[in-house]
Amino acid sequence: MAQRYNILLFDGFSNHCLASLVEPLRAANTLAGQALYAWQFYSMDGAPVQSSSGLRVTPDGALGVEAGDVLVVMPSYGFLDLTIPETLRALRRAATRHVKLAGLDTGSWLLAHAGLLEGRRATIHWDELPRFEETFPEVDVVQERFVIDDSRITCSGAMAAYDLATALILADHGPLLSMEVAHLLMNRSEPGATALPMKSKDSLVNRVLHVMQNALESPLRIRDIARQLGCSQKKIEIRVQVEFGTTPQALYRRLRLNLARKLATETQQSVAEIASRCGYENASAMTRAFRSEFGLTPTACRKGG
Repeated sequence: MAQRYNILLFDGFSNHCLASLVEPLRAANTLAGQALYAWQFYSMDGAPVQSSSGLRVTPDGALGVEAGDVLVVMPSYGFLDLTIPETLRALRRAATRHVKLAGLDTGSWLLAHAGLLEGRRATIHWDELPRFEETFPEVDVVQERFVIDDSRITCSGAMAAYDLATALILADHGPLLSMEVAHLLMNRSEPGATALPMKSKDSLVNRVLHVMQNALESPLRIRDIARQLGCSQKKIEIRVQVEFGTTPQALYRRLRLNLARKLATETQQSVAEIASRCGYENASAMTRAFRSEFGLTPTACRKGG
């Protein structure tokens, strides 16, 4: 079942912050081929809200009795004017109907004012950190891009919201999908290239990925990659397992099939041509692997966009 995010917007919200949260969730759905996440937008009274740059959003309704996995509180400018009893009571009521609460940008201030961050580690937009720490001594205020403290999530701003979203995907669905989302949205290929680059925090795994990505059309054996990098195959297997929770062979296959999916959806190449580009001897072998990985054939993937 999809995780449900209920996003509470206020006039003056940052549409950059909103997109930085929602687009990675949308990309995760797209890459997974299923609805891992769902989201709806709310305002306090159900009336349209306008972002700081003039983007107008008509919400799905007023914040009321809806329940969900995560309530995202997203004000920005003018947040001090929102600390009124009506808003604070609504947040306390909503807290009982959601598994987690998230304050993005200056949303941390509203959560803290409602007494929902007591005893928790939390952060806020860097410009408000000193005042936040002084106003709420019961909150363990830290200067970090985002903080996940059990059922409380806080984030420092729009760019950090993207990092938060990929971290949530990592926690929910593992490092491979999180990394694919990150590089789909942020680190696209060089002009004319077709592979989606992937990187790891582990330097050896990063070198393994580099070799794999440069040999998608003519796949290497893992022992040959190990020899090329001057280490043992066992070391690669252990480090890839730690980083991705899978084998080097499965990771390599995923990289090749990611390229196949990209070619199927973004080019008019035949399935046979795609198979050759991705290191498969024939179209049938690639189609079987593609169906096993993504649950549909390359042709069906192309028709579905």
